[in-house]
Amino acid sequence: MRKISVVLVAAMLLSVGNLFANDSKNPPAKKNLSTQIGDLLENNTFVLENNDLTGMVRFTLNDENQIVVLSVDTKDAVLESFVKARLNYQKVDLEKYEEGKMYTVPVRIQA
Repeated sequence: MRKISVVLVAAMLLSVGNLFANDSKNPPAKKNLSTQIGDLLENNTFVLENNDLTGMVRFTLNDENQIVVLSVDTKDAVLESFVKARLNYQKVDLEKYEEGKMYTVPVRIQA
């Protein structure tokens, strides 16, 4: 009986320790750039003949943290115009970035 009470006390201490370890005052970590781009490209209405469309998006960030699409390397003109329309001048939330640096992100739209 004594062993059971010791185990229960140890379990309670571990549970309380875990509760205090989860600091709810800190905001959640910011999403990375590719995740934010994925969120911007969600909810599309593509009717695909193939299972997916792919492309490489080349862009830069301006001084207001906005995406400026430079090019979309794809064989599908509809995907190119969709990506440009959805991403151009959309503000992203980044702490550290280099204004004018060119970034390349693969894009894949699936049916």
